Parts: sequence; structure tokens; C-alpha cells
Amino acid sequence: MLHATRLERCEPGGQKSWYLGSEAVTWLYALLCLHGCQAAVSQLRLDPLTGRWVVITLARGERPNAFLERAHGFSGASDPCPFCPGHEDLTPPAISTYTNDDGEWLVRTVPNLYPAFTGHDAMAVSNLGPVYMQAPASGSHEVLIFSPEHKDGWADLDKPQVDLLMRALRDRVSAHSTDINLRYSQVIVNVGREAGASMEHPHAQLLGMPFVPRELTEEQGGFARFRGNCIMCATVESEEWAGLRMVYSDDDVAVFCPFWSGTPYEMMVVPRAHESHFNDSTDDQLLAAGRAIQTALLSLRDAVGDIAYNIVFHSAPFRSPSDFHWHVHLLPKITTSAGFELGTGVPLNVVAPEYAASELRIQTPRG
Repeated sequence: MLHATRLERCEPGGQKSWYLGSEAVTWLYALLCLHGCQAAVSQLRLDPLTGRWVVITLARGERPNAFLERAHGFSGASDPCPFCPGHEDLTPPAISTYTNDDGEWLVRTVPNLYPAFTGHDAMAVSNLGPVYMQAPASGSHEVLIFSPEHKDGWADLDKPQVDLLMRALRDRVSAHSTDINLRYSQVIVNVGREAGASMEHPHAQLLGMPFVPRELTEEQGGFARFRGNCIMCATVESEEWAGLRMVYSDDDVAVFCPFWSGTPYEMMVVPRAHESHFNDSTDDQLLAAGRAIQTALLSLRDAVGDIAYNIVFHSAPFRSPSDFHWHVHLLPKITTSAGFELGTGVPLNVVAPEYAASELRIQTPRG
């Protein structure tokens, strides 16, 4: 059995104490931090899902203004919110609506006014020359409004509303899966301007597209390389055994900071039941995942504050038999990508996931 311990790092002007999850972390930080007041060393870690390296570099987190503060306020904030009740005429007609017994809507899905994908054409690539290829960006782009409440994000909803939100997402992805011209449907949530949000009222976006994006093909490659076992099931089992990066777990779902975290306080939410497609999940799997996302977001808020973040669902492409195991990435936006990250595609993470998990785990609400 591994026992809880402390590791202290000397800093100019004082001493910073980090609470760590087990004795094994002592060895990790012995590698990451030199004795005394020396700068932390960097470490390369491989993301087995994508095959890409990430850099864990604690020293860069000591730079002044290393972390972004969330900017509040949106352009046009004084205008009527098109997602609030009473302003339904400001959006296109709803694709789907979930109501209470009084007929008042609880969740609405509407077409995006500024879609990235539109139309029902099949994917047809035109070769315009030796280096010029194009295809119509057909597909769908929808906005799923969490609730009538203008300020209630995922972390603030009551549990029945979280459950309804997850069912609504599953229903829309299921509808996309019946369109023969769509290969994949991406579910995202952007919170805060730093994370790409243009509207304050909490909502998700669903983008149905006629091709499989590179991030998904890379993850499919990771599952294929682990053939004979599921890389996601093995990761959950390994993380629970180690105990260093676990944030929350129950009988249906596990939340942890990946060993290969590419951004500070990154988390993954993984249903225990092996299911390739999000839209094929049972109610138990679905609702447990939705509530675990809420638990993770509450923990993040308690540990780091009101920051911007992205939620990204990854599921197997439609009509694609595979070893995929659907999961959710929770990506806080407290640092920004600079020239190195953009030029190499290699993330620089200034907060080790072991330390991030220790903060998140301590703060994780129970009950």
C-alpha cells in the first residue's frame, strides 16, 4: 500500500509545500525538481492515444503571469440574449425541444446562425491542380442550450437537468448517425472567451461532418496499436492502481489527470463500460458521465477559480467498427499556446498532472 506524503520545494523567500498522493510521487518529483532551490527539470511523456509527445516543464510555471485570467463580458452583452426564454424568435426554429409539464422548455437545440458545416451533399473531392483539393463543407452545426437560466453552466445545473442535457446530446448524435453523408459528430462546450465562446449563455455545439477529423484518426490509431486490450480500460485500471492522478471515481465512471496531460489541470472522464459510440451508451453510463463532468468542473472551480475551459467528447466515427472507447476531455484554458507549440505541435504543460490531481482530489465534492 502506498502512503500519503509531502514533498517540499524550497523557493526564494520561503517554502512551498505540495501535498502529494503517495510515496511514489516522491520519486517522480525527485526527478522533476533538483535539490534545494534549483530549477525544475523538464520531462517528456508520450500520449499513447495520439502518439505525440508532451513536455512537463515545471520551471516555466514560475514565470510572472504564467496563467491566464478569465476575461468577463461579451460583445453585445447588453443586447437581448437569443438563448433566454422569451427571445426564441431570435434563433432559427428549434430542431428539438424538451419541456416540463407546463410546456416550458428546459433544453433547446437550434441550428447555428453561423454554421461551419451546412447542406446534405455527399463528400466529393475536387482536384483543382497538383496542390489544390477541395470539397463542400456539408453537414450540420447545431447549438444545444443547457437551460433557460442565463448563468447556469454545467457545474451549476441540478442533477435532473444534467441528466436531461446528456440525454439531449445523445439524441442529437443519434440523429446525426442516421445521415449517411455524415462520418462523425463532434460535441464541444466552450466556456469563456479564451476557450472560444462567443455567447455567455451556456450551451454546447454539435458539428456533424462528412469526414473523420485527424484528432480522431490519431486516437483510433492508438486503440489499434493496443489491439488485444482496450487502451482506455487499461489506463483507468493503471491510474486507479497508482492512485497518483485520480480525481474522482465511482462504479460507473473514472476521472483523472492523464499522465500525458498537455495543459494544466487537464482531466479525462471515462465510463467504465466499454462502449465505442457515445450515442449507444445506456442511461446508467450516460448519466454517470454527465454527473462526473459536473463533479470535475466543481473541483476545478474550487481549486483554480472561475477559468475558461473546453469540454470535448470523443466517440468512434459513425458506422465504424473499432476498439474505440468513448471518453471526454476537459481542457482548462489557463495558459496560451505560443510559437513553440504552434510550430511543433508539442504541448508545454507547466503543472505536473500529479500535482494537479492532488489539488483537484482534495477539492472534489462528495455526496
